Amino acid sequence: MRAKKYVLSEQDMPRKWYNIMADMPTPMEPPLHPGTGQPVGPEDLAPIFPMNLIEQEMCTDRWIDIPEEVLDKYAIWRPSPLYRAYNLEKALDTPAKIYFKNEGVSPAGSHKPNTAIAQAYYNKVAGTKKITTETGAGQWGSALSMCCSFFGIECKVFMVKISYDQKPYRRLMMETWGANCTASPSNETRAGRSILEKNPDSPGSLGMAISEAVEEAVADDDTKYALGSVLNHVMIHQSIIGLEAIKQMKMAGDYPDVIIGSAGGGSNFAGLAFPFALDKINGKEIDIIAVEPTSCPTLTRGPFAYDFGDTVQMTPLLPMHTLGHNFVPAPIHAGGLRYHGMAPIVSQLLLDGIIRAESIHQMETFKAGLTFARSEGFISAPECNHAIAITIREALKAKEEGREKTILFNWSGHGLVDLAAYESYLRGNLSDHELPQEQIDNALMDIKPLPKPRQAT
Repeated sequence: MRAKKYVLSEQDMPRKWYNIMADMPTPMEPPLHPGTGQPVGPEDLAPIFPMNLIEQEMCTDRWIDIPEEVLDKYAIWRPSPLYRAYNLEKALDTPAKIYFKNEGVSPAGSHKPNTAIAQAYYNKVAGTKKITTETGAGQWGSALSMCCSFFGIECKVFMVKISYDQKPYRRLMMETWGANCTASPSNETRAGRSILEKNPDSPGSLGMAISEAVEEAVADDDTKYALGSVLNHVMIHQSIIGLEAIKQMKMAGDYPDVIIGSAGGGSNFAGLAFPFALDKINGKEIDIIAVEPTSCPTLTRGPFAYDFGDTVQMTPLLPMHTLGHNFVPAPIHAGGLRYHGMAPIVSQLLLDGIIRAESIHQMETFKAGLTFARSEGFISAPECNHAIAITIREALKAKEEGREKTILFNWSGHGLVDLAAYESYLRGNLSDHELPQEQIDNALMDIKPLPKPRQAT
């Protein structure tokens, strides 16, 4: 039989995370204090995060040891398998070879526990009793809920209201793991109440939910906040995906020409892409593509600017591609890809040409998800369908050009609790949504793009 899966043993699991900060062509712009406008120091972040994670956030070491306690929890499902998508190749009649890293094998069904376990562990070591967070589609909230239960930490999740209503089973997963899940914006915080006063019917946004979670965290010395994407330490923890994939591609005797990942805040994409991006930085020819929805086109249409990570402007100002902290996305089903900003590291690598970005309509993504399900069998989370859709485009392009190429994408989670989205598509109740430029302009009124962002020469 031809090899379909490439599976590493637990002994082959990476023992260190990779930090691309050590190898970036251009130094990162620093985050700024929201009050003073000066670069933030560790003491500025201490009310929000434990000091051990703050140290990682600011670290520029290339390799960071993974604690044994984290490795022990990783071993519940890691290493995750790499698949060769022979049936998809056949369905597309393409000469391209397609591989996907299956991150849906985690108990939470997505890639999010890779950082949730690490953050819960470091908070436990630091003495944190409770963690607050936000979640969009619910993948991050459910992952953190599970990992907090592993380490005996209380978990409070503010879930974007539209996703709270669309995806009740994600909420039930959180509650099963012992978390308290609240629809955001809520009446439980000053931030939530201020938003509801202006718009009682607000569908919510990740920026709003972050405001509520941060407010609750800073009010209690025993409580800290955790973020599932965007920040540097999250990108570091997710690098285990790409580090495993490098070993597995060697097992397959292959190497990717194209690497693809869905991008909302950046962790899904970065986890697979960054370990390979090091090869591109060192001269390897690789096409690395971050995919986002046309309804939330942060990388493809948002300027590179200093902006707040939350709506109520409680967080540091981050240098990133952004649609503005007041941006409220359309209530499409790609709930995990609706953040107004993008990870600063991903944003800088786009400026430097190490990666590129594509945006795609939701109808094409669901069509791609059906093609994948009917060939490979796996039902994908709506967010993951964005990567599949661009993979199909690249495979068909190879067919048109009559040349072989190897494509690797991150299958970041299953869609078994997202079937309501598939029902809406199959019943003809979804449509494409192109974000009007006027809405972007309005959301950007309160920020100023960086006039001359640093770029590699």
